[in-house]
Amino acid sequence: MPPVPADPGPPPGAPGHGRGRHTAHGRPAVPGQQAGPADAQAREAGQVGGLLFRDEQPEAAPPGVTDTVVLRAITDDVAPVPAPGHGAPPYSGAPAHPVPEQSHPAAGQPYFVPSSHPGQETPVAAQPAPQPEPRKQRGGRNLQAAIGVGVGLGAVIVASLFVVKALFLVVVMAAVAVGVWELTTRLAERKEIKAPLVPLVVGGVAMVATGYWAGIQWAAASLALTGLAVMVWRMAAPPENYLRDITAGVFTAFYVPFLATFVAMMLAADDGPQRIVLFLIVTICSDTGAYAVGYKFGKTKLAPTISPGKTREGLAGGIGLSMLAGALLMQLIIDGGSWWQGLILGGCAAVTATLGDLGESMIKRDLGIKDMGTLLPGHGGIMDRLDSLLPTAPVVWLLLAAFVGS
Repeated sequence: MPPVPADPGPPPGAPGHGRGRHTAHGRPAVPGQQAGPADAQAREAGQVGGLLFRDEQPEAAPPGVTDTVVLRAITDDVAPVPAPGHGAPPYSGAPAHPVPEQSHPAAGQPYFVPSSHPGQETPVAAQPAPQPEPRKQRGGRNLQAAIGVGVGLGAVIVASLFVVKALFLVVVMAAVAVGVWELTTRLAERKEIKAPLVPLVVGGVAMVATGYWAGIQWAAASLALTGLAVMVWRMAAPPENYLRDITAGVFTAFYVPFLATFVAMMLAADDGPQRIVLFLIVTICSDTGAYAVGYKFGKTKLAPTISPGKTREGLAGGIGLSMLAGALLMQLIIDGGSWWQGLILGGCAAVTATLGDLGESMIKRDLGIKDMGTLLPGHGGIMDRLDSLLPTAPVVWLLLAAFVGS
């Protein structure tokens, strides 16, 4: 490396004029002192020495003279220079020593960046260790929570069905009330549609009760009265959007409590618990078969604009598993039932369950939401579990009434 040029110092009259300057050897120049013969010989021989090098002991500076060292800025574009004797000589302005190759320190440990001034290194803050990304469940669901909630709901249903049959009716009424609340709340939040909640909940409970104790005629009358109550209740608010609000109220009364009334009418039969078990299992098998076959073999989308995850292969798998479950259960637990009747019932239940799921997916896409609620961890809301059960209930009730009577 060529000798370091002497610093001429500030011009006369500038701030700092008269302070110490440096000679070629890095020693401060005393005013009025000329470079000695040793300095000239060192320049002629091309030797490099001075305070920048460790092979030469520094001389004591005269009193009142301070050393000023100017460090080069640390940049990333300084290329490593090979050591003397192992490559090209250093270029002009390059650091005196080659820049060592940086090794990657352990995660969380500080490391140092070489400086242009030998013996000095600039510490860099410790870099945090990269954290692994959390694994995502399929569909964004918590699988463990979903299984736990499903097992809990199944235990409640079985206990209420086979201990006290009327207790299951209370479970249906509670599900209807929560489902109506979820749907009306989402309509108000996303579309500012204010369907009257009180007449819908009261009328929904009345529909389920009259359907269980009096039959379909009284349940239909309760639906009509609920619609009238919604119209009257909404009159207490300003007339703006009156038609929109009562239309949403009548739709909610039909979609949630009236369809759930057919579950209560199935329960009212002598073998009501067995019919409820048949209804629940064929619907669950439709969802399970569609998921399993679609996940393994699904290629052709069923309704990509509504539910991109559903495939035609999955639909075929759901229909097949539901028909198999219907044939077995119709033969084994329904008095007077036959396996071929179970095949028909299972196939129809799978189709209506899929249509019900797609129907609620349309509602949620229109509202711009993923789930109707958060009451059931891993599942969403009550309406996210009733989407396939509600439209399937009247179909199963009608087929059972046609095959073995009501």
